[in-house]
Amino acid sequence: MLRLLDDLSAPEADSSWWDRFYEDRSRPVPFFVAKPDENLVSYLDRGLIKPCRVLDLGCGPGRNAVHLAEAGFDVTAVDLSPAAIAWGEERAREAGVEIEFHCGDAFTDTALGQYDLVYDSGCFHHLAPHRRISYLGLLDRVLAPGCLFGLACFAVGGGSEVSDAEFYRRSDPQGGLAYTPESLRWIFAHLTEVELRRMREEPPESPRYGVPFLWTALFRA
Repeated sequence: MLRLLDDLSAPEADSSWWDRFYEDRSRPVPFFVAKPDENLVSYLDRGLIKPCRVLDLGCGPGRNAVHLAEAGFDVTAVDLSPAAIAWGEERAREAGVEIEFHCGDAFTDTALGQYDLVYDSGCFHHLAPHRRISYLGLLDRVLAPGCLFGLACFAVGGGSEVSDAEFYRRSDPQGGLAYTPESLRWIFAHLTEVELRRMREEPPESPRYGVPFLWTALFRA
């Protein structure tokens, strides 16, 4: 049933969709830049996270995975798209770091173990509402007790603001769903909030990626 709903309502659940998305690396897509999220850098700078086993969910071209590996983390990175994984592997080689890349569906990847930190920058907001239960099940499986989950996702003004019911009536994710702080706290109510704020905007010359249309959140299991 979940797969049927994916086919009907979430074209972005298909790896070929993302391969086409990543095909032209020269496109001016904000998160194609080889920069880590500003909130992730902030977590490191403030000692909220320290080198450990980390899973980068929906890693894309690996910009956050590479930064974490450079900081001494033992990084596993997973993405549906072979094109994204190939790009991430190139970046890891260029940076001289070791990252364990997995190409596939994190919901069904039995090779994934347990991690001290799970970080998701831009994956969650591309999921259809029916897949939230799969996402929470994944966190239960891969996030070690007492450990941390970091998230960057669309805020109002950054993604589609339709209700869940309207999402299915339209059958179009419109580039990703926007969330409110209240909805994120409700979805992840079984976790303890450490921090929830807007991502800070970073100028083009900054070594960090920062856009104000994303929420950033850090929770503890």
